[in-house]
Amino acid sequence: MLNAFWRERSFLALSLFFFLLFSFSATYANEERDSGNLDAPLSLESDVALPEGLWPAGDNSAAEVPEEAPSMAVIPPSPLDPPPLKQLTLMLDWYLSPQHAALIVAKERALFAAQGLEIELLTPADPSIAIKLLAAGEVDLALTRQPLLHLHAHDGAPITRIATLIETPLNAVIVAGEAPAPAAVADALADLHYGYSTREGRDVLVEQLLPRSVRQVDDFVAPESVHFDAADALRSSRVDAVADGFFHTLPQQLASDGIVTHTVRYSDIDIPRHDGLILLANSDSVARQATTWSRVLIALEEASNWMIEHPEEAWTLLVTTHPVLDNPINQEAWDDLLRRVALSPAALDERRYAAFESYLQSAGVTENSIPVTRLAVNPHLLMER
Repeated sequence: MLNAFWRERSFLALSLFFFLLFSFSATYANEERDSGNLDAPLSLESDVALPEGLWPAGDNSAAEVPEEAPSMAVIPPSPLDPPPLKQLTLMLDWYLSPQHAALIVAKERALFAAQGLEIELLTPADPSIAIKLLAAGEVDLALTRQPLLHLHAHDGAPITRIATLIETPLNAVIVAGEAPAPAAVADALADLHYGYSTREGRDVLVEQLLPRSVRQVDDFVAPESVHFDAADALRSSRVDAVADGFFHTLPQQLASDGIVTHTVRYSDIDIPRHDGLILLANSDSVARQATTWSRVLIALEEASNWMIEHPEEAWTLLVTTHPVLDNPINQEAWDDLLRRVALSPAALDERRYAAFESYLQSAGVTENSIPVTRLAVNPHLLMER
């Protein structure tokens, strides 16, 4: 009974509490609504007041424009310097002449530079020193003729052929006087007093031109060196013939002095055909330098083919850059020289080098035979090994 009473009293008190709470809330809401009706209604033209601190106070001054960052550099960067060219020295076989045209063209047309090379062409004071300087490491490359390569290699010189510039001999036997009848050529040659300029003339040609029976007679006059002045030796009648004269220039020089000569080509006296102008490198480093030598030959091949395609422009380039070459004798020889230029300087005719080795041994000039791999290489193929 007592518990029911207290439950009833609690229920009444809770109901009274919620009634009073609802009454106060409704009264407060009406007051807020009534006070809001006093303000003017909002429209698109109404000023909006923002709480202080929510937006910076404005003024009538113009808004500051932020600095615009540049979208690209005003000054372009300086170009990168090209890598330095590899410096090389090349000793010529003698004074500069049209037979060196491929070297001149490759240098003047920047074909060497395109391969990253700069080659200095040097003229020897004495043609015999070019191979000596190469063997001693004083120069990087040297020019010579194939017979001289064989002779010096048999002496132990560390040299090897890496390119051919002229594919046929440029030398011949230059004899004073009219040519004899073909049947009498051998006997006429055996009666002459010879001069020579190089070991090629002394050791290879004279041995072939003068039979042993002739050299054993009491009044035999031994061949003599003309010290690279064959024209003066023939002009002064010191000698009757020069065993290793340049047939493109020597007869023409003498003809201008009224001296008649005739030419006996090496093939007419059974000297094997051989390369007339070759490029040598030191054999001790040829494999290590194969990449460099290959680049040299790429430039030379481009030069040789350009000369064949543009013979007149090539001649103009030669005489413009080297006026000393501009004379009637060189100009007359130019077309014939072009026919002898190697279009693929790196290509190696191993049979030709083996045949010349066999000839030297059979003629008694050398005692043994050197393998072709010791005498000549193709640098392009060395790179593939």
